[in-house]
Amino acid sequence: MDVTVVRNRKHVNERLKSQKYIISNSNSNSTYIQTDKSDVLSRDRSSSSGSSSGVDSGVDGVRACKPRKRSLSAHAKNRKRNSVRRNSAPENSSTFSDFLSGSRRIVTEAEDFVKHVIEAGWDLVHHHHLPGWLQDNEYLVFGHRLPLNSFKACFRSVFQIHTETGNIWTHLLGMIAFISIAAYTLSSRYIDWMWQDITVHSVFFGGAILCLTFSWLFHTVFCHSENVSKLFGKLDYCGITLLIVGSFVPSLYYAFFCHFVAHMVYLVSIIVLGTSCIIVSLFDKFGTPAYRPLRAGLFIGLGLTGVIPTIHLITIVGIYPAMYEYAVLHLLTMAFLYIGGALMYAYRIPESLYPGKFDIWFHSHQIFHVCVIAAALVHFRGLQIISHTRHNYTECAS
Repeated sequence: MDVTVVRNRKHVNERLKSQKYIISNSNSNSTYIQTDKSDVLSRDRSSSSGSSSGVDSGVDGVRACKPRKRSLSAHAKNRKRNSVRRNSAPENSSTFSDFLSGSRRIVTEAEDFVKHVIEAGWDLVHHHHLPGWLQDNEYLVFGHRLPLNSFKACFRSVFQIHTETGNIWTHLLGMIAFISIAAYTLSSRYIDWMWQDITVHSVFFGGAILCLTFSWLFHTVFCHSENVSKLFGKLDYCGITLLIVGSFVPSLYYAFFCHFVAHMVYLVSIIVLGTSCIIVSLFDKFGTPAYRPLRAGLFIGLGLTGVIPTIHLITIVGIYPAMYEYAVLHLLTMAFLYIGGALMYAYRIPESLYPGKFDIWFHSHQIFHVCVIAAALVHFRGLQIISHTRHNYTECAS
């Protein structure tokens, strides 16, 4: 009987050693329950009969705790399969999709944050909450000012963030810039100008400054009340006409300096057309959103009347001198800026393509304002060129 017990113990010891080897070499994440060797031996000692039944029960306990064997080669194959799966094309595609979705989420959260900041600083509302006379552009969804009924509140809103902030500051800064340029140009002692030169340049600077002044004032106070909005809206449209006419006056003076009749005909024509545009601008319906394309078309048509004197100038001096000595190239650049900005204003690009995305910055009216300032600066540079050419051309052909 003792020989049988010793044999059984030896058998258990071998099983336990095998079990420890498997556990120590396994890379699986499973939790194993190690059976204490002393527990099995104690069960053997407590067996009164010394039969193998106690040992068999201990062996069965070890067998119950024995994990499923995995060969090292199978484990290596599984790791290689997972590595290939991570580097495969669908995983890369999924990663790229996750990146795009994450980017969209970040942009959306940033927009929400900006809106919360704007709401905290000023009483702004959705487009549909505005009264009818303030609903000018339905593609600007959020960020509008309510009727303030106070000039003080309107001018205080210049320093707040809303849909008109960019419109106000583009032409406010432009007005300051042109006042500075005019003061420097007209007071320069090294320029030997006659009174005619000072006059035609003053007409140009006056038209530009009035246009920019009426514009930023309109965008500041148009939320005051309906009557105030209509009044300053008419001044804004008159300012655009004054800028166009004021740009014609010095160009015609220098281009047809030796052709008095042509100069007077073109000058009277642009004054009559400009006066007609001002009269049309005084009608209340002209400032409504429904007439937006008509407004843009009217101002574009007034500017395009300059094509006729430009062609006339080219026939007189030739195309190359006209382009580079008489600043026709600058006139074409100015026309491109004016027309491009007016078309974007008329068709409300880009906010009509992405409603709600350009409520505060970079909507069509702001772009139009920037184009107006750029065109006026280009035209001023052209006036410097053509006036220099004219002063060097001292005698007119008989």
